[in-house]
Amino acid sequence: MLEEIRIDNLGVISEAAAQFHEGLTVLTGETGAGKTMIVTSLHLLSGARADAGRVRLGANRAVVEGRFSTEGASARVVDEVQGLLDSSGAERDEDDSIIAVRTVGADGRSRAHLGGRGVPAGTLSEFTGSLLTVHGQNDQLRLQRPGEQLGALDRFGDKTIAPLLAKYRKHRNEWNSARTELAERTSRARELAQEADQLTFSLEEIDRIAPQPGEDEAIVADVRRLSDLDSLRAAAEEAKTALSGSDEMDDASESGALELLSQARSRLEASTDRELEILGPRLGEAITVVTDVATDLARYLGELPAEPDALESLLSRQAELRTLTRKYAADVNGVLDWAQQARERLQYLDVSSDALSELSRKVEESAAATAQMAVKLSEARRKAAARLSKAVSAELAGLAMGRAQLEVAVSTRLAGPQDSAPLEVLGEVVHAGSTGVDEVEFRLSAHSGAQALPIGKSASGGELSRVMLALEVVLAGPDSGATMVFDEVDAGVGGRAAVEIGKRLARLARTHQVIVVTHLPQVAAFADTHLVVDKSDAYGVVSSGVRTLSDDQRVVELARMLAGLDDTETGRAHAEELLATANAERAVT
Repeated sequence: MLEEIRIDNLGVISEAAAQFHEGLTVLTGETGAGKTMIVTSLHLLSGARADAGRVRLGANRAVVEGRFSTEGASARVVDEVQGLLDSSGAERDEDDSIIAVRTVGADGRSRAHLGGRGVPAGTLSEFTGSLLTVHGQNDQLRLQRPGEQLGALDRFGDKTIAPLLAKYRKHRNEWNSARTELAERTSRARELAQEADQLTFSLEEIDRIAPQPGEDEAIVADVRRLSDLDSLRAAAEEAKTALSGSDEMDDASESGALELLSQARSRLEASTDRELEILGPRLGEAITVVTDVATDLARYLGELPAEPDALESLLSRQAELRTLTRKYAADVNGVLDWAQQARERLQYLDVSSDALSELSRKVEESAAATAQMAVKLSEARRKAAARLSKAVSAELAGLAMGRAQLEVAVSTRLAGPQDSAPLEVLGEVVHAGSTGVDEVEFRLSAHSGAQALPIGKSASGGELSRVMLALEVVLAGPDSGATMVFDEVDAGVGGRAAVEIGKRLARLARTHQVIVVTHLPQVAAFADTHLVVDKSDAYGVVSSGVRTLSDDQRVVELARMLAGLDDTETGRAHAEELLATANAERAVT
């Protein structure tokens, strides 16, 4: 959740800090006090485009700093956040929280930091994507986009839709790959055949020479050794003679180190002195080591080439390998890798009639599998759409929208003349996009019998706010745990509808951290934490700050919101009654 936010020189706010807690937090204050700047600051932390016009007049820059915690979040969210931190080099603070900072200069330049590291603004957007959802006054426009509506439906039916969507995408990817490959082979048959001939010739040359892994490096070492063969042989023979003695009959008197060591051990073992006897085993260890070295020298001498033309053969082989490394790669291992890739490429370059027929069959099979999965996905979405329509409509009734009904319509998107992914499904040629073949449209009917129209054409600003809230309440899962921010979601409503909005925000706050900017006391009364944005005009300079209200201060603020009555018994009585009513409603909600 969002634990704390600090703001410097943003709009009318010169310097402010606010701490947030679990449950429902409301921000209130007089018009123009700077409540919307709180939402603007959260937009900036979400990676939104920076606007130099938001920098406080006379300041060089505006700074927004947010402290986030992943405690209590789902394992998926924690893994996503930690993966992002690791990839960007960001670190958690000492208390395991994560600090995000966004700076906007008066010259329009923007900088972002996450966990002490400078990052692109897009990284902040990715970071807050699973932790923070901001519904500003302009964000209602997103609800009118078909893509957003499809996404909302898929979120609602996630358990049944997500597996089908994953299978659909798998088959669609196979279908796209196969038909792309078939089109390329067919249109470039002559060019691909020429490439295949060139690769075949090259592979035959490589196979004829038959290089072995690391052979070029081994030959270099052998050539270096053979170039100095006589001196190497002499050094090894002299060392072996020094250790084991001469093998020549006339040099029998010349003793090696082994014989001398053996004689020394025998004399020690024959001694009756205890100190000399214990030295014998140590000489035995030395004899073992010298014997091993003499054996290795004998092996080394045996492996040295005796043929006079061995060096010439190696040089000839080296020349063969160099013909390959000049053409295909820097070394023999690279040549072998190139050959493997060439063989794989040859399989793709097969433009024979048999190969094209096999590929055509693969395209048809993958297209059929994709179409079959698209049908199942559409069926699942239509079932989910019926349930979503019923659930949201029930919420709208509670939000004082009379008998308004939300209809979630799922239709098939037909393919256009130049469609990039035309697919035949149930006798129709449709567009097979990455999200399926469906289009989703939210339609609202104001009352029973009224025609259902797209919400962008039939809903006012206040109705859009309530539709968005109803959707969030319905879509909120018990393990979501994200922070939701609503900027005047209660715009255009009042009376009993405002109370119902407060009740639903309180219900949403059971599974989410909810932050609401509101003008309505009926909504503010449901808060677990009440923050107020104060505006001062000292020496002709307007500035704002944020403070947390105590219980007594809440009564005063609610009285002001009710009718501007903050110092009368009547105003306080009305505020106390409103708080009592909200507490009673929360207890049974």
